Amino acid sequence: MKLIGKCHCGNIKIIANINSDNVYACHCNDCQIMSGAPFRTMIGVDRNNVEISGDTKEYIKIAESGNKRIQSFCATCYTSLFSSSLEKERYSIRTGIFNERDKLKPKKHLYGKSSLKWIHQIVNDEWVTTMPNSKPYKIK
Repeated sequence: MKLIGKCHCGNIKIIANINSDNVYACHCNDCQIMSGAPFRTMIGVDRNNVEISGDTKEYIKIAESGNKRIQSFCATCYTSLFSSSLEKERYSIRTGIFNERDKLKPKKHLYGKSSLKWIHQIVNDEWVTTMPNSKPYKIK
């Protein structure tokens, strides 16, 4: 499947040819902190299947696994784009940047041991269509 994505301001564009079996959600502490969310959803893509255009800013993080990982962001709007090894042989691209993100359901959840315990129950929570006082939303 061919995906087209961009950062929030549009300065970075990413085109990737992906296998949807490589979509995963990571619940590690690093992903929770760096995304500001309970987990981060990504797609693993080899470098020969991705095109990146625009000015990215990089930060090298030592992951919970002990590996050094490049964290890449838009230099203008700071959208988190991807992580990779130092050699950039394979990218873990954030699925939220892609227009087709609704089709990118995780096939696997990593670091279940550090997942937030309430995440397993969210289907039972109150859902609304948009803002806090909007109409109820029925999960399908």
